[in-house]
Amino acid sequence: QKQVVESGGGLVQPGGSLRLSCVASGFTLDDYAIGWFRQAPGKDRRGISCISEHSIKYADPVKGRFTISRDKAKNTVYLQMNVLSPEDTGIYYCAAAPVCMWYLSGRTFDPWGQGTQVTVSS
Repeated sequence: QKQVVESGGGLVQPGGSLRLSCVASGFTLDDYAIGWFRQAPGKDRRGISCISEHSIKYADPVKGRFTISRDKAKNTVYLQMNVLSPEDTGIYYCAAAPVCMWYLSGRTFDPWGQGTQVTVSS
């Protein structure tokens, strides 16, 4: 049974950093892409980054501030988030898909994790 579990969210001040983790089980990162998604309060969930064997992608709002990486030995994908602003507040989800192609919309991504809350506030 494929499963992903996020962790690492919390409360951080503007300008601060957080690192999120997404642990995959029931499949290996060799065969699947992992996307990170964000749902801001009152807004739809949108893709912000994705990593696969062949590509790394970032949505415009996070380019230059967020870095996605993976540790195959731990079957884990990380999202390092720097220079955080209140606009980065939301629930962050990870999910798996065969490729990153539709990461902005989330189409073809399954399974999804339960999400981890990130709040950027002073």
